Amino acid sequence: MKVKNKLLRQLLAFAISVCLILYISLGIILPRILLPIYEKNIYQYLAQPLEFIQNDIDSAVLDEEVAYIYVTSNDEILYSNNMSQIISLSPEQILSYINNDYGKFRYLDKVYYYNTSNSKYGLKIAITNNDYINNIRLDIFSSLFPILFLTILLIALLMVLWSHNLIKKIEYLKVKIDNLGNDDYNDDYAYKTHDEFEILSDAIDNIKKTLKEQEEYKNQMYQSISHDLKTPLTVIKSYLEAIDDGVLNPQEAKCVIKEQVNKLEIKVHSLLYLNKLNYIKDTNSYQNDKVDIKQLLDTLITKFKIQRPDLQFKINVGNNTTFNGTEDMWEAIIDNILNNFMRYAKKRVSITIKNESITFYNDGENIDENILNDIFTPYKKGIKGEFGLGLSIVKKTVSLFGYEISVKNEKKGVTFTIK
Repeated sequence: MKVKNKLLRQLLAFAISVCLILYISLGIILPRILLPIYEKNIYQYLAQPLEFIQNDIDSAVLDEEVAYIYVTSNDEILYSNNMSQIISLSPEQILSYINNDYGKFRYLDKVYYYNTSNSKYGLKIAITNNDYINNIRLDIFSSLFPILFLTILLIALLMVLWSHNLIKKIEYLKVKIDNLGNDDYNDDYAYKTHDEFEILSDAIDNIKKTLKEQEEYKNQMYQSISHDLKTPLTVIKSYLEAIDDGVLNPQEAKCVIKEQVNKLEIKVHSLLYLNKLNYIKDTNSYQNDKVDIKQLLDTLITKFKIQRPDLQFKINVGNNTTFNGTEDMWEAIIDNILNNFMRYAKKRVSITIKNESITFYNDGENIDENILNDIFTPYKKGIKGEFGLGLSIVKKTVSLFGYEISVKNEKKGVTFTIK
């Protein structure tokens, strides 16, 4: 209701502004623009009767709104009987204002127009006041006012109908936004015109769909994290109970517990690192750093060679091996990619740095096309049905540096490219 009142006030203010503009335009500006045209007409209007004045001023009274003065060659001043009705000046005083063949002068807040004709018989003058112009203005305004009134009324009615439709759409969108989290809400509004409101409505639908997908993904992620953390804890607990019951040798159980603690530590570190990336993104502390990827690779690959001595590692390096970012963040990127390769590579892993891009290849099995697009989504079911955070950490980290990562199935093996 508040929205409706505000819109109505805005429309009312708009209508008043339009009326005010029309008044200023038609009542003040237009008359001033037309004044030279009115004056030109009045001078012509005054000039015509002068042709009929000979030597008798009484025969020249052709119009009650015009007074006439005739100054004979003997300097005798004759004037029409309606002189006092037109102007409250004597003919002698009027003659003092006559300086040109035609013109105007002001007396007692009124404007008087005159035109003259000079001949051998004397000077003939026709004079009138501005009532003539005022009457013309009144006639024009009287003719225009009904048309303008009907036009404004019609515009006002159209604006009321338009505002009613506009308010209805806004109220519908408000209800739609209020029910973003309500799955039972039924959207039954039908747009009669394809306008920005329909685009906004579709955008709200997309937001609702995205929020629902995010909620489902969040729930799935919480379940996956809970499962990831619960599994090693359950194994540790069961082995500890087995030691207490004397079922297992403590030394054997210790190896299993240590392995599960390492797995748990890796998962916790991954979660902490993801949270750390959000903080780093806000601080922008990484933007001016540079890293030599070649030196970092030489250090990291030593560890993976010990882990998989059966794998052949090959590094191809171009001229430029310097990339944006910090050393610890690139270490996390390479570490997560190669950890993934350790599980799936068969005999060979190759890394190529060339043309400001890094290519990681392993000769393992191809990735299922159904999950290829979601492989960088955290805790999305990935290769061989496993869940994890490693590749999502990679994508999020390289994005901070302004790079993109993509994955592609080769005829034999898989390639990850950062560029």
